[in-house]
Amino acid sequence: MTGIPNGRPIGWDEVEQLFVDFRFTAFRLETLQTYGSEYESEHFQNFISEEQQGIPASVGVTDWDAEVEAGIAAGRRYERVHVVTEPLTDYVRFECAWGYRRSIASGEDVRILPVTEGDWPDGLPHLDFWLFDSRQLLWMNFAEDSSLVSTELVDDPEWIVAANTWRDHAMQRSIPFVEYETRFDTYMHPR
Repeated sequence: MTGIPNGRPIGWDEVEQLFVDFRFTAFRLETLQTYGSEYESEHFQNFISEEQQGIPASVGVTDWDAEVEAGIAAGRRYERVHVVTEPLTDYVRFECAWGYRRSIASGEDVRILPVTEGDWPDGLPHLDFWLFDSRQLLWMNFAEDSSLVSTELVDDPEWIVAANTWRDHAMQRSIPFVEYETRFDTYMHPR
């Protein structure tokens, strides 16, 4: 198995339905060091501005937080591993300080797999995906500028088995974010 998964393109409404319909687990593997997202651009700029002014990082609350809290209350589990290259990009610092701290407070298990620049963990692809209930694979296709191009639902059993293996491998080799962040200040600069 090589290359990228071949799936059925789905729109954002169908993606959101996957989050409604899953029963037990939602796992996310993140591999990019920057994500180009319109909905986060203002928060990212505020983060950089607050840092430059010496203002404590603000966290804010989002719809995702409420969704995770409700899912956790219903017995669901949310897990995420981000393979991060050190030194951290400004975006990853923002994602850690603004996003992960908040998601953890909502109940998500966020983990980090740190690597040095130029290295990559053996056995893990450079692919971003969500895996729902260990049986539904949502592949996320990003452009070179880190903007989301498409989402595809992959039903090929070989890819689903691989995604489960990647999840297990990533979870085993990663460390909880709350442990990882102790090496950094509020804005995720090394201490």
